[in-house]
Amino acid sequence: MDAAVPARAAVVTDAGAPLSHAAIVTRELGIPAVVGCGNATMRVHTGDWVQVDGGRGMVELLQRAHRL
Repeated sequence: MDAAVPARAAVVTDAGAPLSHAAIVTRELGIPAVVGCGNATMRVHTGDWVQVDGGRGMVELLQRAHRL
């Protein structure tokens, strides 16, 4: 596996396009990705559970992480 992308189930980015580095690397590794979401890092937080459909470009928030 590429050192730039440690073991991940999926990748979601704020910026990017189908030919961006993130999109190309994840395709080569067979990891689902949705790039160019605009505000993913503001809406999804560490520990949240999401479902990523790279083929349809959809990210669904399944469960928020428990916060103290």
